[in-house]
Amino acid sequence: MPIKHIGPARIPNLGLGTFQTDAGKTAEIVEQALKEGYRHIDTAQAYGNEAEVGEGIRASGVPRDEIFLTTKIMPDRHAADDFRKAAEESLEALDVGHIDLLLLHWPSKSVPLKETLPVLDALIDEGHVRFGGVSNFTIAHLEEAKSVMNHPIAANQVEFHPFVDQRNLMAALDAMQIPWEAYSPLARGNVLQDDTMKEIAAAHDANPAQISVAWILAKGGVAIPKTANKDRLADNLASAQIKLSDDEIARIDGLRQGNGRLISPDNMAPDWDD
Repeated sequence: MPIKHIGPARIPNLGLGTFQTDAGKTAEIVEQALKEGYRHIDTAQAYGNEAEVGEGIRASGVPRDEIFLTTKIMPDRHAADDFRKAAEESLEALDVGHIDLLLLHWPSKSVPLKETLPVLDALIDEGHVRFGGVSNFTIAHLEEAKSVMNHPIAANQVEFHPFVDQRNLMAALDAMQIPWEAYSPLARGNVLQDDTMKEIAAAHDANPAQISVAWILAKGGVAIPKTANKDRLADNLASAQIKLSDDEIARIDGLRQGNGRLISPDNMAPDWDD
């Protein structure tokens, strides 16, 4: 399965996540990833590494128009003026021209979407941002966002791996024709210890991490596994070449758990759909 481009934004369906990449190593790993063939880099203001991500992009020598760059803004900066200022700070820190996809990192509990999303629309109209989207949004949040935002919602980035049950949200996203991106696609490493994942990996001469990524890609999602190890970049990229059978996909589907969510901070998490 080659790299595909998802939705109107043409998001490369396999990217490099940079969450918790060690300070001082992010630029190097981004540069190496792009040289190895990655064309999608995911960061966020909260990660504290936008400047290093931009440094890695510039050092790679890959033309800017070949790279899809995502960053995110936390809800404490969703008030209209704060959101614009935050976006300007990201643009300055990244220093690579535009942002391809700007996401609301979590839904705000205090600032209504009707205040934030018009600013995102304006940033797109002005050319600073190519596409806008959201992260960790529930079905209700998505319905509201669609009613407010003039531009299409290019993606909803959510926790997605074999152990979390996101069927209700996935069905709604499909109905709304909103692409989805999977963060924490390896369930913080838990897929590496699962017997089913190991068995399927052995059948493909692969490792469980590759199988988890291949499963996400087979479902039509965007996978953004993170690694700070240059030796694993090629393995993750090779996941796009693994073709899982319908039976293997069903076996992985069967690993979902009602309590499989790993990321749900009390101060930001909404009332989840699952």
